[in-house]
Amino acid sequence: MALSAIALNCTLKTGAQSSTDRMIGLIAGELAKHDVHLTETIRVVDHDVKPGVKSDEGASDAWPAIRAKIIAADILIFGTPVWLGQMSSVAKRVLERMDAFLSETDAQGRTPAYGRTVLVGIVGNEDGAHSITASLLQALNDVGFTVPAASATYWVGEAMGKVDFKDLPKVPDKITATAKAAASNAAHLARLLSRERYPGSG
Repeated sequence: MALSAIALNCTLKTGAQSSTDRMIGLIAGELAKHDVHLTETIRVVDHDVKPGVKSDEGASDAWPAIRAKIIAADILIFGTPVWLGQMSSVAKRVLERMDAFLSETDAQGRTPAYGRTVLVGIVGNEDGAHSITASLLQALNDVGFTVPAASATYWVGEAMGKVDFKDLPKVPDKITATAKAAASNAAHLARLLSRERYPGSG
């Protein structure tokens, strides 16, 4: 059974290929081995996503269209770089916009994210991957996404170093193995959820 994935790249960089792109590509490649098709990678900074906590913040807000693509997919790949030990400000804005899911429940109390699985990809040249994973997955779970086992893949280079993940001649074996496990678990879980929905409040 084929599944679909959508990726959000929360880099701060416009245009040029980023390390977050490479991490998303690694995860998407592993998902493809489980018949999961990446429909699109959305570089959020290239879109006019307004600040706010509603699903539509008015004229020219790009979030409603992005939101629709997220809801249409079985799996969300959420990619962010590390800045000052934290997820990017773009990633935080995405989470703030997803806050609206909490007031958009159906008759069984299920948010629009119910039944959708999430994977996280993090890259940076400083500490922060573990704390970002904790806060990011907690927030995504709060709004209804399902978190599979071993759902985060990250690479953190030498502190203050000049080598970025995108510039590595080869992805380290451990990072590849982590992405492989994450993709396998997410695809398995997404298939289960596609066959049988959460009952919600019943």
